[in-house]
Amino acid sequence: MPYQSSGGRRNNVQLGVGRSVWGGTPAPAIPEQTLDGIPGCLAWLALLLSIISAIAFPRALLLIAACIGFYSAIRFLFAGIANVRGLRLIRQWERTDWFEKYQQDAPENALDWEAVHHLVIVPNYKEPVEILEKTLQNLAGQRDARQRMSVVLAMEAAEEGCVEKAEHLVRGYRQCFKNLFFTVHPRGLPGEMQCKSSNEAWAARWGKRKLVDEMRIDIDRIVVTTQDADTLWHRDHFYALTYLFATTPERYLRFWQAPIRYHTNIWEINPLLRIVNAYSTAFELAYLAAPWWIPMPMSSYSLSLKLLDVSGYWDGDVIADEWHMFIKAYFVREGQVKLDRVFLPFSATAVTGETLWQAIKNRYQQTLRHAWGSKEVGYIVAKMLEHPEVEFGTSFKLLFRVAHDILLAGAGWIILTAGAQLPLVFNPSLLGQVVQEGFSNPSYALINLSFVLVSILGIVFWYQDVIVRPPRPRPMTLRERVYTLLSFPLLPILTLIFVAVPTLQAQTRLLMGIPLRFQVSKKL
Repeated sequence: MPYQSSGGRRNNVQLGVGRSVWGGTPAPAIPEQTLDGIPGCLAWLALLLSIISAIAFPRALLLIAACIGFYSAIRFLFAGIANVRGLRLIRQWERTDWFEKYQQDAPENALDWEAVHHLVIVPNYKEPVEILEKTLQNLAGQRDARQRMSVVLAMEAAEEGCVEKAEHLVRGYRQCFKNLFFTVHPRGLPGEMQCKSSNEAWAARWGKRKLVDEMRIDIDRIVVTTQDADTLWHRDHFYALTYLFATTPERYLRFWQAPIRYHTNIWEINPLLRIVNAYSTAFELAYLAAPWWIPMPMSSYSLSLKLLDVSGYWDGDVIADEWHMFIKAYFVREGQVKLDRVFLPFSATAVTGETLWQAIKNRYQQTLRHAWGSKEVGYIVAKMLEHPEVEFGTSFKLLFRVAHDILLAGAGWIILTAGAQLPLVFNPSLLGQVVQEGFSNPSYALINLSFVLVSILGIVFWYQDVIVRPPRPRPMTLRERVYTLLSFPLLPILTLIFVAVPTLQAQTRLLMGIPLRFQVSKKL
């Protein structure tokens, strides 16, 4: 079967072979690179059309750019509303006693509380020992970790001294968990690249053999959590996850995701970049809290071992593993898979650098790696061709959700930027005409309204982040105050550097078939 995963690896680059979306004549073979290049193709097509339209239809292009800007501002507004709801839900969840709630409202088909077993996978590569120790200390502080939590440190053979490091950590923390193991992912396996996805797939398969095949733990009672090496969970995260897994009837069709806060080292990163992290935190919470948006897994998340096993685990040649795994499971289970929220935020470590320039470079590289998720547009199209039994409307809903964000950050950003500038460059008199017409000109009105909305909401996002940050270890310096104030007017430039440009670079490289090498971002 085309594009089918076997052991977590793609074994055919021809997509859609032998099937039609409507079950008639065979669909034509589509090279993998063609589908990967969809976002990049649309981005460059948007630039070409913007140049042509700036000459032939300058006012129409300016209006289209203004509409995209206004749409983005409305998204900011809805994200701000969702954040307020999300913060309220977090406070409610933090006050909940999950075992007491289980005793009160567990349905008849609920799993026994004591039977739920957590398998936690920690993929890592060249992570400092200090970060991994903090991670294990955080996991050890979770309720019932000694009784029902097995942790697998997923090491990479490409890291020199990884076995010694893992053995040191196991010796220090073995007594804190039901089980503490480590695996070493071999380098150079066929069809794989060195990345988080291939490492966690290797560790998860090993964990399944160890826990299910050898230790005879029922696979139906195991929930897998894969996390970044720097993830620090809320103290009640696994307490709540036990409740959700035990009581959800569709537990084998669910992912679970908590909101991210980039607060672990918030006071160590350059204050000029803190607003970027606040922006990211705001939208991560908004996507989870808003009932009008479809949430997707990000960074650290959970699913049943049964769903993971039947889906074929993570693919070994994928940089952005979260969305890819969700999409893969979604089509394996014919569109029935959904993501449920866990409103107990976890803390992550933001990228840093020895200097401001180094911090900017590291953050850029991290976004470039995340933007490799642009491949998922083509991957969904491939899965739609491969699984015509899944209702088109169900498949298209997921395609629209994923493509929306990817195309808005690529082709949408080009139209917004080029469409707002090029008409004025090619038609110098147009600026005076638009200004003279004032708010009677729809482009002028939308651009100004969008600017006001984004400016206000940028401050709101910053404030929402500030009120939940950990205590400041030292008083704010004059330099911090200056950088913090500068970050607000610089937000459009920072967004350009850390969102738009790396996204366009990733989409262009995918279009041209240029691979990306996985790199670990500096976080200490």
